[in-house]
Amino acid sequence: LPYDKKLIVRAKELRENMTPWEIKLWTRFLRGYPVRFQRQKVIDQYIVDFYCAKARLVIELDGGGHYTETQKAYDAQREERLKKHHLKVLRFCNLDIDNNFYEVCTCIDRAVKQAMPP
Repeated sequence: LPYDKKLIVRAKELRENMTPWEIKLWTRFLRGYPVRFQRQKVIDQYIVDFYCAKARLVIELDGGGHYTETQKAYDAQREERLKKHHLKVLRFCNLDIDNNFYEVCTCIDRAVKQAMPP
């Protein structure tokens, strides 16, 4: 996938300063998942929260700032651009990580398995 090399340093900073919700999803599920996920991956001109290359899957965790009209429009534009690279984007709000963690993990697992049939 294409990526903006200028974003590599910022992606590394974000990996070192993950949000509590990113830490929870990473440490309790994605880090040990049988198919490799990467944190804060640069794709095109964006840094996505989590990425699974084998499943072509992007996972985004949205905090409160993602619900303004401006941010919703930006996120939609970003998602369209990622889809042009044949990527599937799953979005979860931080409250889902707090209150529906099992369901989030099940959804991610289902998406990976659908993308990678046996």
